[in-house]
Amino acid sequence: MPASDEAFMFNTLRSGAWLTRQRLRAYPAVLLAAFAIAGLGLVATARHGKDIYHHPLGADFAEVWTAGRAVLAGEPARPYDVAAFKRDQDRFFGPSDGFYIWPYPPFFLAIAALLALCPYGVAFALWQAASLALYLAATFAALRPLRPPTGTALLATLAFPAAFINLVHGQNGFLTAALAGGGLVLLPRRPVAAGLCLALLAYKPHLGLLIAPALIAGQCWRTLAAGAAGLVAMILVSLAAFGTPPWQGFFGHLGFSRAMLEAGAAGFGKFVSPFAAVRLLGGPVPLAYGVQALITASLLVIVVFVWRSKADFRLKAGILIAANLAATPYVFDYDLAALAPALALALSYGLDKGFRPYEKSGLAAIWIMPLLARPMASTLLLPVGPAAILLFVAGLLSRAAAEAKAP
Repeated sequence: MPASDEAFMFNTLRSGAWLTRQRLRAYPAVLLAAFAIAGLGLVATARHGKDIYHHPLGADFAEVWTAGRAVLAGEPARPYDVAAFKRDQDRFFGPSDGFYIWPYPPFFLAIAALLALCPYGVAFALWQAASLALYLAATFAALRPLRPPTGTALLATLAFPAAFINLVHGQNGFLTAALAGGGLVLLPRRPVAAGLCLALLAYKPHLGLLIAPALIAGQCWRTLAAGAAGLVAMILVSLAAFGTPPWQGFFGHLGFSRAMLEAGAAGFGKFVSPFAAVRLLGGPVPLAYGVQALITASLLVIVVFVWRSKADFRLKAGILIAANLAATPYVFDYDLAALAPALALALSYGLDKGFRPYEKSGLAAIWIMPLLARPMASTLLLPVGPAAILLFVAGLLSRAAAEAKAP
């Protein structure tokens, strides 16, 4: 490549000039069309509700629906019995070598039971449609007060690769994004509602490890109190509805989940945590935990520093969302749907304050990353997922530190 062409390429990446309005619409539109064709193909080739890999459509949703059926049958502790839960799945979806575990706290059983009132296909469609609407609402709310053109923003949010991964897997990344993003967006104006949203995120407690330290550092006492009250209420209601056996099963199930994580039963390429990156590269379990602990501790320090500072709230919220994803060893690529509101917050800040060199191109790289994370990890042993999350945090931290130093 001639030197002049190489310089032009780097200057374009530096300025982000390649992200024209036409491209910001065309690239997501093409990707969304490809996702739609792939999704329709998956449905068209399904037989008796199973895809070509003999998994139920929206495979991971099978665990939610099966758990809900157990609750409706009067056995709310049954989902935590691995052998019994496997037999239930075989009965509902046919015998299979694989199975889906139920790792959620008992208060999520109420949602599962409501969904299980419907046939599997209807329940799956309702779940994804409702959680998608919440995901879109949270992401668009994060773009306030500065909004890009609505059509462009909608295309980018729908075509975000993590959204497609979440949809195909039948997972709950949309709900995670809505609760984390929506809760933080609400915090400055409606602190009590924000606390209740963040309390609901406890359905996946490992994805909210840094929330309480952030709220304490930011002296968000009303939000913290509302969140604590909401969490206690959910626990008490679940005890009243289901008794203690599900909670005993949940805590007893944690060891099984840990063993599955350490062995990479789902495949380390699907994970996007520092722990999984070390294991993917052949590192032993103690080293993986050590690296994860070091990064989690560093992220805790970063979150406390930023939330104690006078940095723009959009930076604080974006850092917290992304840091929570990197702070746990147990995070999959479909959980990256939570990055959508974080990216929206970063975009809103950049449109308001101006972009630094490479920031526009960097945001575009983070946006496309979920599409590349699993194949690059699985085939090339390159853990780009956790690296990209940490770089995103570093970029926002740089802006927050500059604001903290400003007079």
